[in-house]
Amino acid sequence: MSRSLFVAIVALLVVSPAAAQLPPPRVEGTPALPPVSPTPPGRPRAVQTMTLTSPAFADGDLIPDAHAQTGRDVSPPLTWTGVPEGTATFVLVVHDLDAVAPGGGDDLLHWLVWNIPGTATSLPAGVPEGNAPEPPRGGGAMPRQPGDRLRQISATGPNYRGPAAPASGPPHHYVFELYALDVWIDVPAVGQSPAATRAAVMAAMAGHVRGKGGLTARYRRPAP
Repeated sequence: MSRSLFVAIVALLVVSPAAAQLPPPRVEGTPALPPVSPTPPGRPRAVQTMTLTSPAFADGDLIPDAHAQTGRDVSPPLTWTGVPEGTATFVLVVHDLDAVAPGGGDDLLHWLVWNIPGTATSLPAGVPEGNAPEPPRGGGAMPRQPGDRLRQISATGPNYRGPAAPASGPPHHYVFELYALDVWIDVPAVGQSPAATRAAVMAAMAGHVRGKGGLTARYRRPAP
């Protein structure tokens, strides 16, 4: 074999880097494939900051006795602003950071309210105790409407439970957390323990929180 013929064969077999990047030739009569672009990494939606306040006390202040177990034990008035677009319902969680629930685990739950309508901007003082009857499920029942009835529980029942930190120790910190959701929560207020209901509501909220606001206050029983 002559040297010139050998060089020609090698040139046909070696593929240049530029040629390797070219798409394969399209067979006549078949559709061309669209270019493949890399999928951008998923980005979680930002949670908008809301402002949660109470006319009864300022952030960091003491909770008045009217809203404690030593007083009238009524829920305090709450208002909020900065609601994100697309809010369907709100969830309110009130818990004592310095107390552990009976049996251990979470901190002590004083109030959990869910399916507050997304059009609401406040809760009045003294939300009544109890829950509306649960709509029937299945069997052609009417579908529930988002925010048609708010649901509430605490560690002691279907109601707000005020603070009651002992007088012998330092004041406890009570946190009010308001979450704006883009869904309504299909968790009944009856049929489970408060701890299990709280866990179910929190699980249903995952991936649907669009806004959050917080308010912290303190309380200690008056000295005897």
